[in-house]
Amino acid sequence: MSPSLQPPSSADRAPLIQANGVTKVYQSKSGPVHALDGLDIAVPEGTVMALLGPNGAGKTTAVKVLTTLIKPDAGTLRIDGIDVLADPKAVRRIIGVSGQYAAVDENLTGQENLRMVGRLYHLTPKQARTRAAELIDMFELTDAGNRPVKGYSGGMRRRLDLAGALVNSPRVLFLDEPTTGLDPRSRLALWQVIKDLVAGGTTLLLTTQYLEEADQLADTVAVIDHGVVIAEGTSDQLKSRIGGHSVAVALIDGNDAGAARAILTLHGAGSPHTSDDGRTLEVAVQNGPASLQQVLADLQEQHIGLHDAGIRRPTLDDVFLQLTGRPAEEEPAPEAAEAGAGTGKTAKAGEGAHR
Repeated sequence: MSPSLQPPSSADRAPLIQANGVTKVYQSKSGPVHALDGLDIAVPEGTVMALLGPNGAGKTTAVKVLTTLIKPDAGTLRIDGIDVLADPKAVRRIIGVSGQYAAVDENLTGQENLRMVGRLYHLTPKQARTRAAELIDMFELTDAGNRPVKGYSGGMRRRLDLAGALVNSPRVLFLDEPTTGLDPRSRLALWQVIKDLVAGGTTLLLTTQYLEEADQLADTVAVIDHGVVIAEGTSDQLKSRIGGHSVAVALIDGNDAGAARAILTLHGAGSPHTSDDGRTLEVAVQNGPASLQQVLADLQEQHIGLHDAGIRRPTLDDVFLQLTGRPAEEEPAPEAAEAGAGTGKTAKAGEGAHR
């Protein structure tokens, strides 16, 4: 393929989701809460950005301002070139949104829920039935499609909620912590659905507290804390910020910890970290394979027995901990930004459905 025919990279594509200098301040009993404090993000067409951060960092507020549910105090927002503040109705027609909790009517069947959303998007009854049937099949809910949703499992409700966000075949999709509360099997199944949507050309902004989820799904990860992006890049780029590799050893006898720590200190770049039980030690190294060989040779020479040993690459957990000083998953902080904002699942029918 000649250079002139090369497909554009994600960096060269125009952003379908864009926010610049967005702020949102709420008043609480303890004073002003800066839910967003100059948020800047840009998601190129056909890619996935994960907003990663702890509870209270501003992730949900960012989704709400981008999807017209609340107005920011300052800043500019555009979805597919449309000014979110100037023409919110036009934005609602081209986006799909799935919030943290499945917004489904338990007394209706899966089919009826999706037909209702279709009618809110002004589809004809026939079009709504056809689209509902397509989505029920796509999300593998065929056997349950005509059953009341109150009998669905958590994973089934989540899939139905995501199906509702796709009734209008949106080019741009917002998912706010889509797998919260799901068991591992349901989470993996939903990840595959999301991957298939993106492969079909959907542009996605995803918020999550799960580091593995960002690793699996996102082209770009933006770490958000206190309402502002503090780091952004691919998963590998962020991991490279805190070094290359570390060597970890698991001891058979905890009494050998002192000698093992001295060996790891000799070959490492910094002080080793020791587990709570004192049997597992880990240290950052400059050259993973060579350092591991040296450590193993010295341990063998001192007759220190091991359960396991190996090289470990940094994870997004490590990145987040270094950037913010705390884990990504925390107890919710008091955040007035969520007060009174509502679930944001529907809008007036005359303005186009909004999930």
